[in-house]
Amino acid sequence: MTRRYFGTDGIRGTVGQDPITPDFALRLGHAVGRVVQQGLQRRGSQRAPQVLIGKDTRISGYMMESALEAGFASAGVDVLLTGPLPTPGVAYLTRALRLDLGVVISASHNAYPDNGIKFFSARGEKLPDAWEHAVEAALEEPAQWVDSSRLGRARRLADAQGRYVEFCKSTVSGELSLKGLKLVVDAANGAAYQVAPAVFHELGAQVVSIGCSPNGTNINAGFGATAPQALVAAVREQGADYGIALDGDADRLQLVDSAGRLYNGDELVYLMAMDRRALGEAVPGVVGTLMTNMAVEVALAGQGIEFVRAKVGDRYVLEELGRRGWLLGGEGSGHLLALDKHSTGDGIVSALQVLQAVQRSGRTLAQLLAEIELYPQTMINVRLADGADWTRNAGLVREIETVKAELGRLGRVLIRASGTEPVLRVMVEAREAQLARTLAERLAAAARSGA
Repeated sequence: MTRRYFGTDGIRGTVGQDPITPDFALRLGHAVGRVVQQGLQRRGSQRAPQVLIGKDTRISGYMMESALEAGFASAGVDVLLTGPLPTPGVAYLTRALRLDLGVVISASHNAYPDNGIKFFSARGEKLPDAWEHAVEAALEEPAQWVDSSRLGRARRLADAQGRYVEFCKSTVSGELSLKGLKLVVDAANGAAYQVAPAVFHELGAQVVSIGCSPNGTNINAGFGATAPQALVAAVREQGADYGIALDGDADRLQLVDSAGRLYNGDELVYLMAMDRRALGEAVPGVVGTLMTNMAVEVALAGQGIEFVRAKVGDRYVLEELGRRGWLLGGEGSGHLLALDKHSTGDGIVSALQVLQAVQRSGRTLAQLLAEIELYPQTMINVRLADGADWTRNAGLVREIETVKAELGRLGRVLIRASGTEPVLRVMVEAREAQLARTLAERLAAAARSGA
């Protein structure tokens, strides 16, 4: 069944354009409320469902929050409102408070004109396709307003941010102290602008905050995990030990050391695996994506740890981890998963795992990752005609096989159609940057010849 509204991570789009409009948000709240109510009834419960709504700092969040709240109330659902809170904070509180559903109003790393809505189960996990299909089916049905005596109620959740701060601190050893460390914390003017500095400060670090002054329209604008240059500059200017950059909803992490070197998610997930191995814990495998740098795969293999690639997107990494019963996975973008610490990706929790590994080892981050030298990657986007099928381009298919043979085990090729625009993404990874560039250009030329 094709989904009309849901993408790989909830519903997202430009504010004021379908489906990111207040009238749709009201209908969505009503439809989701009915689906949740029906789920309770199948389990023999007649109580009113309870949902939690959190958001990031976009100005449109007020509008979407009010519309969703009204839609839930019209279906007989009680609502708890947190105000600005990281996406993983909503997942945690949904589980901790034994609620039926968590809702996040955020477009993650996108600029402020966009917004989105995503959902978490009662266990703080992303919901399956079947649930999303049920919601889309409910959206097509006439509304079934409950009578006045059964309307839902809404209230603010006291100290939601404080509860989440304590949770983050609980994911590391009680012996961990960050005293003596100077950290720059960049919250992208997003959902973690209050909680992220608080977590690291309460663990003893001297914290310098940047990207922590949201005004409704500056989320992800020149700050955060998608624009780490501001963090690199601040770390150098402040003489800090490390810099931590989150994205707008704080589920991504990029990390900078005192020399200004930037570490991405591929390197950090390897570090987390090695830290657990050093503690004597079993690490049967790690899940990455089709974009994970090959150097990490090679390094893990050298440690006897299996590595598996999932489709791009933390949702698919989660699914693969669940199938295999593994705990660690992530993407180069900074979505890192440690399922023994949290049910979803969490930038703050991931940063704490890295800092704890550094402290336990007595070595610097650069020293711990000295054996990882990321392979250069060249990515070229080739515009395709609408409806074009690149797999039928015989010249490209032949060139792909030729390039793969030339690379052998010293690199790889990834060709995939974009899910958001009519382009073919051509990527070559090799030990030498010039070789990656040359081979990617050959493949791009072959793609254009049949486009």
